[in-house]
Amino acid sequence: MEIIEKIDAWRAKYDEWRGDAHRSSGLDIGDGYPYVVNRRSPFRPARSALPMLNLALISSAGAYIDGTEPFAADKAGGDTTFREIPTEIEAQDLKYVARGYDPKAVLADLNAQIPLGRLFEFVSNGILGQLNPAFWSFCGFIPDAARVAEQLAPQLVERAVRYEVQAALLIPASRLCHQSLALVARALEGAGIPTMLIAVDKEVVEAAHPPRAALYRGQFGSVAGQPNWPEHQRRVLDESLRLLEPLDQVVIRRLTVDLESEVEKQRGEK
Repeated sequence: MEIIEKIDAWRAKYDEWRGDAHRSSGLDIGDGYPYVVNRRSPFRPARSALPMLNLALISSAGAYIDGTEPFAADKAGGDTTFREIPTEIEAQDLKYVARGYDPKAVLADLNAQIPLGRLFEFVSNGILGQLNPAFWSFCGFIPDAARVAEQLAPQLVERAVRYEVQAALLIPASRLCHQSLALVARALEGAGIPTMLIAVDKEVVEAAHPPRAALYRGQFGSVAGQPNWPEHQRRVLDESLRLLEPLDQVVIRRLTVDLESEVEKQRGEK
């Protein structure tokens, strides 16, 4: 199944948008951008329970190791390179090219956007079998979605297959990141790797049509949960990951985390 359906027609719309001088700047993509619209999606059922899985994390927050080459934020069409980063890295060793979102939350708490600490907790508690020893990071602000489909996604699939990844958790940071990671999810699922995309933008995710998405009323830049609120992060991740195994068809599932968190606030627990 195609990562972008009718890709030539999408290219024509993208070229028209670009030619009309609609330029992405600041935190947004600008007016008139032709978001990808897919009607169908590949789907691969999870073959193992969470405690048996080797789970990979893929982030579009633009994280890179301090002292290495940053992403090219101003590259025409977006930077489609990625970085392979050890999962046991310390937060202070990461820098960010935060195009399209405010990095305040992730700078205050890595787990708000790249939840390595929470996922290692899940491993130690037996909820999750294994966290892949490396995670993959790219700058998801990539207007040229065709390059995501044709360049970035196949390279990430190759790395995931080489590591024998059994499922992948994808966490976008910005609005456009939702599209980029939805396309990566489609590529991974097409290669036989079940995926879960945590989302806070319903419109973009419904259009791009990833195989699975867990949607809640969150914020760009802290999609994995609010900073310095570990229980909220655990709730978002736990509910999302537990959908991997039972789901048997393409779906966007609304999480109950919003209701639970509101009750917690009313009780004065946060």
